[in-house]
Amino acid sequence: MNFKAIADKIIDLKNKDLALRKKLVKIGKLSESYDEEMKKLHNKNAKELNDIIDIIGYPTFDKVGKEANEAAWLIVQHSIEQPEFMKKCAKLLEIAVTENKAEPKNLAYLTDRIAVFQDKPQLFGTQFDWDENGTLSPNKFDNLFNVNERRKLIGLNSLEEQTEIIQKRVKEENQTSPIDFEKRKIKMDEWKKKVGWKK
Repeated sequence: MNFKAIADKIIDLKNKDLALRKKLVKIGKLSESYDEEMKKLHNKNAKELNDIIDIIGYPTFDKVGKEANEAAWLIVQHSIEQPEFMKKCAKLLEIAVTENKAEPKNLAYLTDRIAVFQDKPQLFGTQFDWDENGTLSPNKFDNLFNVNERRKLIGLNSLEEQTEIIQKRVKEENQTSPIDFEKRKIKMDEWKKKVGWKK
């Protein structure tokens, strides 16, 4: 098995994702609805990574190295129209983390993202969205003290510090809050049902 070629392929998929994101930031289209070009790329990347996983299992440190392992996680994190694939990867990533073959923080981000899409409270406070006041804030979580304790255990900063960093970044990227918060909420709910996050 040529793991080097597989690692290079995964990194290439990630680079295409980040290049498109950079382009959308530059033209001010990132904070609008889910961009069609981005959606297409995320779905394509998810399919290609799924094919790789079917052959080699989850791309862990020992198989593909740290860079490709990180790249694989990013592709999974962005495959938001593929609920079954994301859940499958979360289970595989959990095993990899217990074997010290993947980053615990990546599992935290993926677990939180799945929870948010299922309208459940997140455990680590890694996922943010626009609130009704037009501020980018953490999605629903259980308890600030517990969240910060969990974050500390896996080497993340406090949720308060992370909120500052995220809000600074969206300003730098000129991201703007949705014009109609309620309308966006309804559209998001419809999307979750359509792709299979909600019944």
